[in-house]
Amino acid sequence: MGNTRPLVVGPESGPESPFPLQMEGKVIKGFGRGSKELGIPTANLPVDATVTPWIADAKSGVYFGWASLELPEDHPNAIPTQQQKFAIFPMVMSIGYNPFYNNTVRSAEVHVLNSFGADFYGVEMRLLILGYIRDEQSYEGVEALIEDIKTDCEVAKKSLDREAWKPAGVNGGKLDGAWLTR
Repeated sequence: MGNTRPLVVGPESGPESPFPLQMEGKVIKGFGRGSKELGIPTANLPVDATVTPWIADAKSGVYFGWASLELPEDHPNAIPTQQQKFAIFPMVMSIGYNPFYNNTVRSAEVHVLNSFGADFYGVEMRLLILGYIRDEQSYEGVEALIEDIKTDCEVAKKSLDREAWKPAGVNGGKLDGAWLTR
């Protein structure tokens, strides 16, 4: 099956309504499949409509944007100067039930587009969700799922690599991303 998905999402002018959306919480353990089965580690956030009201009506699928992490000083990826508590990274995330795995509980699984030297369970993470990539779906096999996730990562990287989609202070960005580091 050939890939005919667009490799960039959203207009050059920046995110459109209802975006950007915000989500935050402490990173929790998920199902343990991201790293082990897929080679694509995820940082999971609790799905709680009392904390994140918009999530109750959010379409299940794949989203992209920016994540900020408050990494402890002893974490290999911590900011050396600590002038700023949060480090900002591009991310792609799934909100939904992951039909390939027949989940019965909705999850928010974030793949931060960076290599990390250690886990960061319990760390405060904030998300600035800027757009929607695709609907969630089931797959014939794990290889097809992995290929789609890799495409999602490329779409997120290319979509975020535009001036109006980068937070101010990140490589010439113009987007108001102050919430990520407040």
